[in-house]
Amino acid sequence: MSVSLTARAAVAPHARRRVRTAAAFLAPFALLFAVVYLAPIGYTVYQSLFKLHRDGLGLSAPTKVFAGLGNYVDALHDADFRASLLRVLLIGVVQVPVMLGLALVLALLLDARSTLFKRFFRLAFFLPYAVPGVVGALMWSYLVAPGLSPITAAGNALGLHLNLTSNAMLAPTIGNMLTWGWTGYNMLIIYSALQAIPPELSEAARMDGCGAFRIAWHVKIPIVRPALVLTTVFSIIGTAQLYNEPAVLQHVAPNLSSSYTPIFAAYNAVDDNNFGYAATESVLLAVLAFVLSFGFLKLVQRRGAEAAS
Repeated sequence: MSVSLTARAAVAPHARRRVRTAAAFLAPFALLFAVVYLAPIGYTVYQSLFKLHRDGLGLSAPTKVFAGLGNYVDALHDADFRASLLRVLLIGVVQVPVMLGLALVLALLLDARSTLFKRFFRLAFFLPYAVPGVVGALMWSYLVAPGLSPITAAGNALGLHLNLTSNAMLAPTIGNMLTWGWTGYNMLIIYSALQAIPPELSEAARMDGCGAFRIAWHVKIPIVRPALVLTTVFSIIGTAQLYNEPAVLQHVAPNLSSSYTPIFAAYNAVDDNNFGYAATESVLLAVLAFVLSFGFLKLVQRRGAEAAS
């Protein structure tokens, strides 16, 4: 017994030193995380609890008063804000699967043994992501502007009267801009996961008589499933934060609403000096992005558990 107590007493100082060393290494990250991430979130939630109060005549400066959940009630009853949430949800439901499907196909083509000029095509596929988002949106705004668009001109020559900035075409146009800009980024993540697959697995499948399609479907895609889940979560969060494309496109599409997306609506509230309402819309958008991404992760985990059982 005494030997055991002596051994524990000798180990305890070493354990405390390890804990202190680990805490010293983690402290800079924890400090930056708290200052850059947690503090702004907390301040945003705090601001969302206040609203501007103006007197009956509106002659005096507005005062900030505590509103509790009043801003949240107003935002959820705001038809324009609800429409913006539904709009980004519908864009994401269509655009995200299309984009990730293209990214997966391109990554599989690059990973194929018979593909030539892999470095060139890898750079070509990734290049749109290297273009700054605002610059890419400006380029596409010229390509879809009614009076300038070569796409519209080509359609008119074929007897097709296209208007890529009409109300019915705004969502497909923005979805196309997102797909063009982010497919290469997601392709690179999936391609990196494909490169980590041991070549012996593909060789064994090939020796069993599997062709390229069956190897991709039964060997490669199941192994890169975590990369597909990661890119899906990133895409859900990115679509919820949609702003650059509609903000730039509005200059050539005046019919695009100033509250087309939730971020757009929150920016307009900031422009009106209604910071509490803007904070409320930001918090609701963050909650929506969290629910969608976390719900997707839980769905994937449940299906994985069912498949394993």
